Amino acid sequence: MGEEVKDWVISIAAAVAVALLIRTFIVELYVVDGPSMRPTLQHEERLIVNKFIYHVRDPQKGEVIIFRYPRDPSRDFIKRVIATAGDTIEIKDGRVFVNDQLLREDYILEKTRTEYPKVTIPVGTVFVMGDNRNNSEDSRFPDVGFVPLDLIKGKASMIFWPIGELKTLP
Repeated sequence: MGEEVKDWVISIAAAVAVALLIRTFIVELYVVDGPSMRPTLQHEERLIVNKFIYHVRDPQKGEVIIFRYPRDPSRDFIKRVIATAGDTIEIKDGRVFVNDQLLREDYILEKTRTEYPKVTIPVGTVFVMGDNRNNSEDSRFPDVGFVPLDLIKGKASMIFWPIGELKTLP
């Protein structure tokens, strides 16, 4: 009986260690909190976040990312990458321009009510916005600003709950 208990303990310890490694470096589950990403994501949907991808490449425009809030790193935010290092961004007349080109945004329901002067995104950062532009604290606001790459936790890859909403994110 002693050998069997030892085998169980080793198996359970190994499983816990593997689970912790996966959660720390590869994937994490995330619950959407709030309306800032509507209509793409709904409050309380559950996501799978790919934490590994940004160890091999930088975030790309259009990706939905999870990042630590710069003013309080214990809080996570979820937003869409609109522009990356070296790009220019400007918001005028409710429309977003990246590198002087109108951004095609099929994922928003209404134009933004704020203006934003033309700026260049600094190296090592991204500019993010919520899809629910008029109800989103994002890079347009000083408390968030340009998001440093080292605060990005991962890419939202899939909605897995509720089951009826199961889908991958572009």
